Amino acid sequence: MHIKKPKAMDFLRFLISKIFLKHLLLAVAISLIILLGVLVWLKFYTHHGQKISVPNLTGLTIEEVKDVVKSRKLNFHVIDSIYADEMPRGTVVKQNPKPNSKVKVRRRIFITMNAVNPEKVTMPNLVSLSLRQAMLALENSGFELGEISYRPDYAVNSVLQQNFNGSVIKEGTRIEKGTKIDLVLGMGLSNETTTIPRLGGLNLEEAKSEISRKYLNFGVATYDESVRTGDDSLRAWVYKQYPDYAFNAKVNKGTEVFIWLTADSTLLPASDALLLNNYGGE
Repeated sequence: MHIKKPKAMDFLRFLISKIFLKHLLLAVAISLIILLGVLVWLKFYTHHGQKISVPNLTGLTIEEVKDVVKSRKLNFHVIDSIYADEMPRGTVVKQNPKPNSKVKVRRRIFITMNAVNPEKVTMPNLVSLSLRQAMLALENSGFELGEISYRPDYAVNSVLQQNFNGSVIKEGTRIEKGTKIDLVLGMGLSNETTTIPRLGGLNLEEAKSEISRKYLNFGVATYDESVRTGDDSLRAWVYKQYPDYAFNAKVNKGTEVFIWLTADSTLLPASDALLLNNYGGE
């Protein structure tokens, strides 16, 4: 009777055979070669162990930055722009990583540029605010406080006027960030007196100028029914005022003056009509 050998014995003999051992060694050798190849490739790809010093890019233009980082085998990316008076326009203000830091080849340097054109911001309305509130509003809007002056007015330490370069700057005007804004504040009503100006026959701007020249405050301008259009308002004249004009009449400095305007020259008294002609009115 023929007895069949167990398969387990055949498998064991195969494992210790020269053919199996030869193929096993060959597979191990191929695996090692592949592993070494991957490690060499990774070392080359990541530039393992290769570090260079980051150059100082501050003050350079974009074109200069390109040349410098290219020569160092680095890259760069502009992430922001600001406006700084102390730096030339169109140059690097800040960088990350910082100069002389050690980084790998091809590392990206993030830079912040100084804007070529100053940033513009919107002027807020400061009139009627206290000095402290006005200073905070200026700071929040990107402006700086300029000169402070005072004039007689019952609103003590409240903003009466906001000026830029000697002229009133209106709310909503866009000007350069960091601009200095001058403020005119109320100092309370003065015990000093001034004469009441004669405003009949003057247009609105001329009347305001006369009121200011006498250290008085402009109150309200009221137009009559003859003023229907913008052109009418531009050529309208003062025909009534309060306090009324009287020769050598005086009021306290800081007193408010109210005016009424018309486009109908027949409403002007003869004396004011003569004054109107002197100012070139029709």
